[in-house]
Amino acid sequence: MSMQAGFTRLAKAAARFTGRPLCFAIASGLVLVWLISGPLFGFSDTWQLVINTGTTIITFLMVFLIQNTQNRDTEAMQIKLDELIRATREAHNALLDLEELDEAALDKYRGRYQALAKSARDRGESEDLEPPDR
Repeated sequence: MSMQAGFTRLAKAAARFTGRPLCFAIASGLVLVWLISGPLFGFSDTWQLVINTGTTIITFLMVFLIQNTQNRDTEAMQIKLDELIRATREAHNALLDLEELDEAALDKYRGRYQALAKSARDRGESEDLEPPDR
């Protein structure tokens, strides 16, 4: 198994575990144990350093885990959107890889679609979108 595949499997498993109530309960339990142990250690600098170091390390690792999960989710969503664009007869296939364009090109497309939306609203095409009267 490649390093990439191994990391992906580990990241998926960690993301599933850390998103469960059990993981939150374990983390809360650890903090509670730390708080209760404060008087035993006289609320010393070392006692404080334990929680600070532990939370810093976990936060540091979670940043990479969250970024990996978000990247995979975004890529999967982009592929699904690309397929919808490709499969829709009236869609412009030039939009398939917009995420690869620079900001200036994206701004041009955004401006074009904002103008199309304004034009449709001006023609009254947005009436279907308004909530019904109660």
